[in-house]
Amino acid sequence: MSDQVRIFDTTLRDGEQSPGINLSGKEKVEIAQQLAAMGVDVIEAGFPINSQSEFEAVSAVAANTKGPVICALARMSSKDIDRAWESIREAQRSRVHVFIATSPIHMEKKLHMNPDEVYAAVVEGVERSAGYTTDVEFSAEDATRSDPEFLVKIYQAAIKAGATTCNVPDTVGYALPHEYADLFRYLIDNIEGADDVVWSTHTHQDLGLAVANALAGVRAGARQVEGAMNAIGERAGNCSVEEVIMAIQTRGASMGNVYTGADTKQIVRTSRLVSALTGYQVPPNKAIVGANAFAHEAGIHQHGVLMERTTYEIMDATSVGWESNRIVLGKHSGRHAFSKTLGDLGYELNEEELGRAWTRFRDLVDRKIEMTEADLVALVTDEMSTTPDAYVLESFQVRGGTHANPTAKVRVRMGEVVSEESAEGDGMIDAACGAIKRAVGIDCRLVSFKVAAVTPGTDAVGDVSVQVEVEGARYTGRGVSTDVVEASARAFLNAVNRATGVGAHKPADIAPSF
Repeated sequence: MSDQVRIFDTTLRDGEQSPGINLSGKEKVEIAQQLAAMGVDVIEAGFPINSQSEFEAVSAVAANTKGPVICALARMSSKDIDRAWESIREAQRSRVHVFIATSPIHMEKKLHMNPDEVYAAVVEGVERSAGYTTDVEFSAEDATRSDPEFLVKIYQAAIKAGATTCNVPDTVGYALPHEYADLFRYLIDNIEGADDVVWSTHTHQDLGLAVANALAGVRAGARQVEGAMNAIGERAGNCSVEEVIMAIQTRGASMGNVYTGADTKQIVRTSRLVSALTGYQVPPNKAIVGANAFAHEAGIHQHGVLMERTTYEIMDATSVGWESNRIVLGKHSGRHAFSKTLGDLGYELNEEELGRAWTRFRDLVDRKIEMTEADLVALVTDEMSTTPDAYVLESFQVRGGTHANPTAKVRVRMGEVVSEESAEGDGMIDAACGAIKRAVGIDCRLVSFKVAAVTPGTDAVGDVSVQVEVEGARYTGRGVSTDVVEASARAFLNAVNRATGVGAHKPADIAPSF
């Protein structure tokens, strides 16, 4: 058995099932290309049967991402499987991932199928998938609450039907590490041909054990780990890809000398991109990618690190992509220097995107003395994620004070149509959002508002992420500016654009749950 552990990234599928995340096809491609740069082995691009927009997004990832295997998810139905294959057939390397639930509660209450019917569906679905590609993954949803003897029959059937990867999902985050490891050992020991397939972990964070369970699975013989960047996902989230990579990098010798093929120096950049495009901020105390992951405040710790870094650090911050904010651009910087700096940061912008980013840069630098690397990342990501043909905030004015009702006036353009509206609110941000609602004529409700300073100082760029609810569906928006009211208005309008342009492509009735 190979000692390399494959990294299967499901940020674009299971991660995107986090409430309020609706990535456009362009944003999925951008994240997929960065995941490829980070060296993941498999990218699960989505669930194509969900909608036409999801199918198109998965197809775009397949056509524009080189390196990793591009995977599409399907239930055990011919329609799902055919649609999945159609979406990834242009990929450099492709995989069909089929699943069905095997626990008693899922079979009875959700599927309304008996074990024999599930068994037959597995054989038929895997065989159909294998007719399209030699790379087929099978998952037994809710495996950790399934009968182990029944799982042996199911995985045995899947392997004989053509499955090359067998995934054992801890769908509801129920397992403890020793139980999960024991299940892998039991399956591998009792299934004919188990050594001829790759066994995979898929763990959830409901009890905070997703990474621990994944590593326990690796120790028991799994050679693929599935997870999402920043641990995003349904409920409490998925297994954290970056934590697994660095755990194996740091402690691989204790797990049987295992390793991954990941470029760890791309981890922080990937994390920032996913956070920016999803609107899910990374907690400062998050392992590996949190702002405090390599910060030391206690005097004893500071002294130790200054004398010898390894006294209090088991990893080098630069090994995962952290570095000091040493890139500084100001109002005297030219477009060439601006473009080169972005290139050094790994951004490849076309002329239109570069033009928009340059305009925003010139606007912000007039209000901020220096632009750091973090400022540039926030600004450029904000511009690159703008929805095409969207409502554009041309101008806004706000007024308020101790004894004055906060008011806002906005000017919004959609194509050739310009709308100006005013509104009062509980505060200037509330007033600005109210004026935008009137200008675009959409009935929506702000359900979540988060603001963070990208860098220290009173001239810091504010990074605002919001969620709005339109007709029962939630959409995430993001905006950056040195003016937090402007950043909030941009974020609110960005969410409205998604509601009217991108739309929801994850109907809750068929969204996979593992």
